[in-house]
Amino acid sequence: MSEPTKHYHGHRERIRQRIMKGDGSHLDDYEVLEVLLCAFIPRVDVRPIAKTLVDRFGTVSGALAASPERLMEIDGIGEATAAYIRATNLLLLRAANDEIKDRPVISNWAALLNYVKHALRHEKTEQARVLYLDRKNKLIADEKAGQGTVDHAPVYPREIARRALELSASSIILVHNHPSGDPTPSRADIDLTREIERALAPLEIKVHDHLVVGAKETVSMKAKGLI
Repeated sequence: MSEPTKHYHGHRERIRQRIMKGDGSHLDDYEVLEVLLCAFIPRVDVRPIAKTLVDRFGTVSGALAASPERLMEIDGIGEATAAYIRATNLLLLRAANDEIKDRPVISNWAALLNYVKHALRHEKTEQARVLYLDRKNKLIADEKAGQGTVDHAPVYPREIARRALELSASSIILVHNHPSGDPTPSRADIDLTREIERALAPLEIKVHDHLVVGAKETVSMKAKGLI
């Protein structure tokens, strides 16, 4: 006797057909995530897992950016599924990088903000990055300059200057996140920026901006008149 059809089999086909139509705005966040999970987790009703992911991490982007360890805390998600979700997030980050690669970053500001937001807004500890630009303001490299605690990442101006010379960079953009979610630049952020500017000035390397990434907003220190 054949095995009876599980109730979610028809649901999987219906949700696949719904996502094939329109722009997806008619779907809830968890439903879009559910389609992704269908590919990773066979023969299981993944709707409860999708809902739990959104509830636990607040947003779809938060779920995709979660560490594999935190993902595997959720019932139904094992190592393989956590790896697939991680890979999906890395693909999104690379897609965002494609929008700024080989283009003048300064004239493609919206894409840059999208890239740094995607890279850093869900980090649980403070991370500092440096975007090294050539004389046409095209991205040479995006490199981590420091990883720290929830409120501090050690950054060394001399190391940034040394690396800028190695890459023949003409300018840089500093980026770091505030895990608290509030992107307001601190006094320490301002002082560090000025220290880096002093280290790079004799080399004729400009600091274009220092971006502070929060949960919902990215603040430009240049726009705030702090550079």
